[in-house]
Amino acid sequence: MEFRHLGRSGLMVSEISYGNWITHGSQVEEEAALACVRAALDNGITTFDTADVYAGTRAESVLGRALAGERREGLEIFTKVYWPTGPGPNDRGLSRKHILESINGSLRRLQTDHVDLYQAHRFDYSTPLEETMEAFADVVRSGKALYIGVSEWNAGQIRAAFELARGLNIQLVSNQPQYSMLWRVIESEVVPASEELGVGQIVWSPIAQGVLTGKYQPGQPPPAGSRATDEKSGADFIARLMTDEVLGAVQQLKPLAEQAGLSMAQLAVAWVLQNSNVSSAIIGASRPDQVVENVKAAGVKLEADLMKAIDDVLNPVVQRDPELTQSPAERP
Repeated sequence: MEFRHLGRSGLMVSEISYGNWITHGSQVEEEAALACVRAALDNGITTFDTADVYAGTRAESVLGRALAGERREGLEIFTKVYWPTGPGPNDRGLSRKHILESINGSLRRLQTDHVDLYQAHRFDYSTPLEETMEAFADVVRSGKALYIGVSEWNAGQIRAAFELARGLNIQLVSNQPQYSMLWRVIESEVVPASEELGVGQIVWSPIAQGVLTGKYQPGQPPPAGSRATDEKSGADFIARLMTDEVLGAVQQLKPLAEQAGLSMAQLAVAWVLQNSNVSSAIIGASRPDQVVENVKAAGVKLEADLMKAIDDVLNPVVQRDPELTQSPAERP
């Protein structure tokens, strides 16, 4: 495993991190979830990402049990706040009330006294940004989080939050966006702003929900038991990628992966890690062997001609519009 700084901070993270969106507490049984976390630890992953909303808070609890007994100083545990975790109007968003109550719930479920990174899961248009950042500052000063990050914020929002954080003497060190060969919306605005500010990207869905593994064939139904067939595991989310045009382009990557001596999944993870602003790529898994395969992308350097060949194949189907980085106009 290779390690990188999280943004311009002194915190080192494994360049491949383990995330439990969709899987823990919902898609896979706890025994399988625990086996996946063990495989991550055994293969050098020290960075673990979750969120209070995943599986209705159950994912945090599963991760807490999975990491129980591990040396806490040897782990980097990340979680998030924003999406609804209860029925009330204050059980969501980035108000001071919800942030301060949510961090306590997350720590209880994760069985730890602090998280290394606490992230705003989306931008909250219903709360003054000053209120949000002051609450985050209090979380840091209380020792319940060491660093602050955001997720799926646009460049202007990141800049505004960074300036407020600096005035409050806390570190906003990261953004967690979707990023893959097929989804490059952060490249034109978010990445340049982040490089200027010293904010690193912790990217999710580097394999595009499994599409970049090549297992989905154009003109054919998805394999039984795959994510595209399972409503609990994001079938709606992956549906936008399940076009013959996208799937046909992805099939053309197979000889390029073979040329590099990589599986399709390894190529996809290695590709996002070529971006120097990416601090870590989050992988998920429903089986330990998927973890073992994907961590082999750590430390891989892709040659310039291979990167160009990937671009040539995928350019017609790549999403690049920075306007696609969005948060709900109103609290969900």
